[in-house]
Amino acid sequence: MGLGEIWEKYGLYIALIFMMLMMFSYSIPGLRQGVGAQIDLIFAPLVNEFKIPFFILIVILSAITGLYSSIIQKYTIDYERMADVQQRMKEFQKDYREAQLSQDEKRIKKLDAKKDRVMREQLELSQQQFKPMAYILVLTVPIFFWLLYRLSQVQTTITMPYSGLHNLTDPAVWVIPAWILWYMICSLTISQVIRKALNIGGI
Repeated sequence: MGLGEIWEKYGLYIALIFMMLMMFSYSIPGLRQGVGAQIDLIFAPLVNEFKIPFFILIVILSAITGLYSSIIQKYTIDYERMADVQQRMKEFQKDYREAQLSQDEKRIKKLDAKKDRVMREQLELSQQQFKPMAYILVLTVPIFFWLLYRLSQVQTTITMPYSGLHNLTDPAVWVIPAWILWYMICSLTISQVIRKALNIGGI
Protein backbone atom coordinates (compact mmCIF):
# COMPACT_ATOMS: atom_id res chain seq x y z
CA MET A 1 0.00 0.00 0.00
CA GLY A 2 1.50 3.34 -1.10
CA LEU A 3 1.55 6.58 0.90
CA GLY A 4 -1.28 7.99 -1.21
CA GLU A 5 -3.50 5.01 -0.46
CA ILE A 6 -2.63 5.13 3.24
CA TRP A 7 -3.52 8.83 3.39
CA GLU A 8 -6.72 8.25 1.43
CA LYS A 9 -7.81 5.49 3.81
CA TYR A 10 -6.47 6.70 7.15
CA GLY A 11 -5.86 10.41 6.50
CA LEU A 12 -8.67 11.59 8.77
CA TYR A 13 -7.42 9.53 11.71
CA ILE A 14 -3.82 10.62 11.14
CA ALA A 15 -4.95 14.25 11.00
CA LEU A 16 -7.01 13.91 14.20
CA ILE A 17 -4.15 12.24 16.10
CA PHE A 18 -1.73 14.88 14.87
CA MET A 19 -4.11 17.68 15.88
CA MET A 20 -4.44 16.21 19.39
CA LEU A 21 -0.66 15.93 19.72
CA MET A 22 -0.19 19.53 18.59
CA MET A 23 -2.81 20.74 21.08
CA PHE A 24 -1.24 18.61 23.84
CA SER A 25 2.11 20.26 23.16
CA TYR A 26 0.66 23.50 24.59
CA SER A 27 0.71 21.87 28.02
CA ILE A 28 4.48 21.23 27.89
CA PRO A 29 6.21 24.46 29.07
CA GLY A 30 9.70 23.36 28.00
CA LEU A 31 8.58 22.61 24.47
CA ARG A 32 6.53 25.81 24.29
CA GLN A 33 9.46 27.95 25.46
CA GLY A 34 11.99 26.13 23.28
CA VAL A 35 9.99 26.51 20.08
CA GLY A 36 9.09 30.10 21.00
CA ALA A 37 12.77 30.96 21.52
CA GLN A 38 13.72 29.50 18.12
CA ILE A 39 10.95 31.39 16.32
CA ASP A 40 12.06 34.53 18.17
CA LEU A 41 15.29 34.47 16.18
CA ILE A 42 13.16 35.29 13.13
CA PHE A 43 10.58 37.66 14.61
CA ALA A 44 12.65 39.45 17.29
CA PRO A 45 13.84 42.26 14.93
CA LEU A 46 10.19 43.27 14.37
CA VAL A 47 9.90 43.97 18.11
CA ASN A 48 13.40 45.10 19.03
CA GLU A 49 14.53 47.05 15.95
CA PHE A 50 11.41 48.12 14.07
CA LYS A 51 9.47 48.70 17.33
CA ILE A 52 6.22 47.40 15.85
CA PRO A 53 3.53 47.47 18.56
CA PHE A 54 2.65 43.97 19.69
CA PHE A 55 -1.05 44.27 18.85
CA ILE A 56 -0.04 45.25 15.28
CA LEU A 57 2.23 42.19 15.13
CA ILE A 58 -0.80 40.09 15.98
CA VAL A 59 -2.64 41.67 13.02
CA ILE A 60 0.31 40.85 10.72
CA LEU A 61 0.59 37.26 11.97
CA SER A 62 -3.15 36.69 11.74
CA ALA A 63 -3.01 37.93 8.12
CA ILE A 64 -0.17 35.49 7.38
CA THR A 65 -2.14 32.71 9.08
CA GLY A 66 -5.26 33.56 7.09
CA LEU A 67 -3.28 33.59 3.83
CA TYR A 68 -1.59 30.20 4.14
CA SER A 69 -4.71 28.61 5.66
CA SER A 70 -6.81 29.78 2.72
CA ILE A 71 -4.21 28.62 0.17
CA ILE A 72 -3.92 25.18 1.81
CA GLN A 73 -7.70 24.79 1.85
CA LYS A 74 -7.97 26.00 -1.76
CA TYR A 75 -5.70 23.20 -2.99
CA THR A 76 -6.81 20.41 -0.64
CA ILE A 77 -10.60 20.82 -0.71
CA ASP A 78 -12.75 20.28 -3.78
CA TYR A 79 -15.19 23.16 -3.30
CA GLU A 80 -17.22 22.35 -6.40
CA ARG A 81 -17.86 18.81 -5.17
CA MET A 82 -18.54 20.12 -1.68
CA ALA A 83 -21.21 22.51 -2.99
CA ASP A 84 -22.69 19.73 -5.12
CA VAL A 85 -22.87 17.28 -2.18
CA GLN A 86 -24.40 19.92 0.09
CA GLN A 87 -27.04 20.76 -2.51
CA ARG A 88 -27.92 17.09 -3.04
CA MET A 89 -28.07 16.55 0.73
CA LYS A 90 -30.46 19.49 1.04
CA GLU A 91 -32.66 18.14 -1.73
CA PHE A 92 -32.63 14.64 -0.21
CA GLN A 93 -33.68 15.97 3.21
CA LYS A 94 -36.48 17.97 1.60
CA ASP A 95 -37.72 14.94 -0.38
CA TYR A 96 -37.52 12.69 2.68
CA ARG A 97 -39.45 15.14 4.81
CA GLU A 98 -42.16 15.48 2.15
CA ALA A 99 -42.40 11.68 1.84
CA GLN A 100 -42.80 11.30 5.60
CA LEU A 101 -45.46 14.01 5.79
CA SER A 102 -47.43 12.44 2.95
CA GLN A 103 -46.83 8.94 4.42
CA ASP A 104 -45.76 7.70 1.00
CA GLU A 105 -44.24 4.34 2.04
CA LYS A 106 -43.08 3.48 -1.47
CA ARG A 107 -41.21 6.77 -1.80
CA ILE A 108 -39.76 6.44 1.73
CA LYS A 109 -38.35 2.98 0.91
CA LYS A 110 -36.85 4.33 -2.28
CA LEU A 111 -35.23 7.21 -0.39
CA ASP A 112 -34.01 4.86 2.37
CA ALA A 113 -32.10 2.92 -0.27
CA LYS A 114 -30.46 6.18 -1.34
CA LYS A 115 -29.79 7.34 2.22
CA ASP A 116 -26.58 5.33 2.79
CA ARG A 117 -24.92 6.77 -0.32
CA VAL A 118 -25.89 10.33 0.61
CA MET A 119 -24.61 9.89 4.18
CA ARG A 120 -21.37 8.35 2.91
CA GLU A 121 -20.78 11.35 0.66
CA GLN A 122 -21.48 13.65 3.61
CA LEU A 123 -18.91 11.74 5.71
CA GLU A 124 -16.30 11.97 2.93
CA LEU A 125 -16.97 15.70 2.74
CA SER A 126 -16.36 16.06 6.50
CA GLN A 127 -13.12 14.08 6.21
CA GLN A 128 -11.95 16.27 3.35
CA GLN A 129 -12.46 19.39 5.48
CA PHE A 130 -10.55 17.94 8.45
CA LYS A 131 -7.38 16.86 6.66
CA PRO A 132 -6.03 20.37 5.83
CA MET A 133 -6.08 21.19 9.56
CA ALA A 134 -2.97 19.04 10.09
CA TYR A 135 -1.00 21.14 7.60
CA ILE A 136 -2.36 24.39 9.01
CA LEU A 137 -1.48 23.45 12.60
CA VAL A 138 2.13 22.69 11.64
CA LEU A 139 2.51 26.36 10.73
CA THR A 140 0.14 27.94 13.24
CA VAL A 141 1.21 26.28 16.51
CA PRO A 142 4.82 27.63 16.37
CA ILE A 143 3.41 31.14 15.81
CA PHE A 144 1.24 30.77 18.92
CA PHE A 145 4.26 29.48 20.86
CA TRP A 146 6.17 32.60 19.87
CA LEU A 147 3.30 34.88 20.87
CA LEU A 148 3.17 33.19 24.28
CA TYR A 149 6.97 33.44 24.57
CA ARG A 150 6.95 37.16 23.81
CA LEU A 151 3.86 37.99 25.85
CA SER A 152 5.75 37.01 29.00
CA GLN A 153 8.25 39.77 28.21
CA VAL A 154 6.02 42.67 27.16
CA GLN A 155 3.35 44.78 28.84
CA THR A 156 1.02 46.01 26.13
CA THR A 157 -2.52 47.30 26.40
CA ILE A 158 -5.24 47.27 23.79
CA THR A 159 -8.73 48.78 23.61
CA MET A 160 -11.19 46.01 22.81
CA PRO A 161 -14.66 46.64 21.34
CA TYR A 162 -17.32 46.96 24.07
CA SER A 163 -14.94 45.98 26.88
CA GLY A 164 -12.46 48.87 26.98
CA LEU A 165 -8.76 48.89 27.83
CA HIS A 166 -7.01 45.58 28.59
CA ASN A 167 -3.53 44.24 29.02
CA LEU A 168 -3.03 41.68 26.26
CA THR A 169 -2.74 38.88 28.83
CA ASP A 170 -5.89 39.89 30.76
CA PRO A 171 -9.14 37.96 30.25
CA ALA A 172 -11.33 39.96 27.87
CA VAL A 173 -14.31 37.62 27.49
CA TRP A 174 -14.82 35.02 30.23
CA VAL A 175 -11.38 33.30 30.47
CA ILE A 176 -10.25 34.19 26.93
CA PRO A 177 -7.17 36.48 27.06
CA ALA A 178 -7.37 39.75 25.15
CA TRP A 179 -4.55 38.75 22.78
CA ILE A 180 -6.35 35.57 21.67
CA LEU A 181 -9.63 37.45 21.20
CA TRP A 182 -7.83 40.13 19.18
CA TYR A 183 -6.08 37.42 17.12
CA MET A 184 -9.42 35.71 16.41
CA ILE A 185 -11.11 38.98 15.37
CA CYS A 186 -8.24 39.88 13.03
CA SER A 187 -7.87 36.36 11.63
CA LEU A 188 -11.58 35.90 10.87
CA THR A 189 -11.89 39.34 9.29
CA ILE A 190 -8.75 39.13 7.16
CA SER A 191 -9.45 35.52 6.18
CA GLN A 192 -12.83 36.51 4.73
CA VAL A 193 -11.13 39.15 2.55
CA ILE A 194 -8.45 36.67 1.42
CA ARG A 195 -11.01 33.94 0.69
CA LYS A 196 -13.06 36.39 -1.35
CA ALA A 197 -9.96 37.46 -3.29
CA LEU A 198 -8.95 33.83 -3.95
CA ASN A 199 -12.56 32.84 -4.76
CA ILE A 200 -12.61 30.17 -2.08
CA GLY A 201 -15.95 28.82 -0.97
CA GLY A 202 -17.04 28.65 2.64
CA ILE A 203 -16.55 25.61 4.83
